[in-house]
Amino acid sequence: MTEPQPQPVAIYLQDAHPIRDGMEFSRYAEEKGFAAVWQAESRLVRESTVPMAAFASVTDRIKVGSGVADIWSRNPARLAATFSTLDDLAPGRVILGLGAWWDPLAAKVGIDRARPLAAMREVVTAVRALLNNETVTMHGDHVHLDGVELDYVYQDRRPKDVPIYIGATGMQMMELTGEIADGVVLNYLVSPDYNARAMEHLQIGLDRSGRSMDDLDRPQLVVCSVHEDRATALDMARMMVTQYLGQQPHIMKASGVPQSLLDAVGEVLTWPATNEQVAAASKLVPDEIVQMLTASGTPAEARARVADYIAGGCTCPILYPLGDVTAMIDTFSGWTL
Repeated sequence: MTEPQPQPVAIYLQDAHPIRDGMEFSRYAEEKGFAAVWQAESRLVRESTVPMAAFASVTDRIKVGSGVADIWSRNPARLAATFSTLDDLAPGRVILGLGAWWDPLAAKVGIDRARPLAAMREVVTAVRALLNNETVTMHGDHVHLDGVELDYVYQDRRPKDVPIYIGATGMQMMELTGEIADGVVLNYLVSPDYNARAMEHLQIGLDRSGRSMDDLDRPQLVVCSVHEDRATALDMARMMVTQYLGQQPHIMKASGVPQSLLDAVGEVLTWPATNEQVAAASKLVPDEIVQMLTASGTPAEARARVADYIAGGCTCPILYPLGDVTAMIDTFSGWTL
């Protein structure tokens, strides 16, 4: 009988830890057999590429991804050059994750997110061609390039092995992802029902490009709060769930959170929310919502909840640790389903 193989898992880092701590977490995750480390770039706190370089510099095998870089604030040529540079540091280990960002943050910094699907298509097409060592001319609605190439002078001209993933939330973006991307970064704080719809719409896009679901990598962000005391684990996750209920209600609504709860939390939270506001609003969020949207509880409960996401189509859970990061890595090291 064939021995069961460990389930691929990855770790997700935001800005909760110093970058040097993230470097140690990345090294430890690699030692424990993790497949990838993803660095967040969602708010105006920590951009992704500097920590990605730091993580890649202290590891040898683990993949390093942006989870996810927005398509508006970097010119596509500079985006391609940046990830080409990361590939110079860690050849074959870099993943470019792109996203369409969100409001009100984008609007507050002067970005009009008009036609995000068209913009995403143009950016992915242009960046992929540049990374493939092609000369690109594109006169689109969002991308404007005139005979542009990555003009290597002191290194070999070669296509860079940097797959492009899209962080998709809405179902139209899911379809585009299935059509044009190498992978999808499925969002966190979503329910199993949401995953089922996502798979249906990814398949629509895959059908357009003549591909199958096996041709598309499908890692998924999963908030993971692990503690031997179940109540402690749920309380740690409750604060994060509350913040997203107030600040990204479109994701929460898509996951089946009742509008009445979104409205109640929205009355307490402003943007950006203070810690005191989040703590106050968290008292409105019941355990069942926390459990629906996260993998929280004892180690056994957390593993069982992550298994639900895998059953729903996720190929590699990207675990967002709350609490003891090392303990979470140990919980999933060598894990088999």
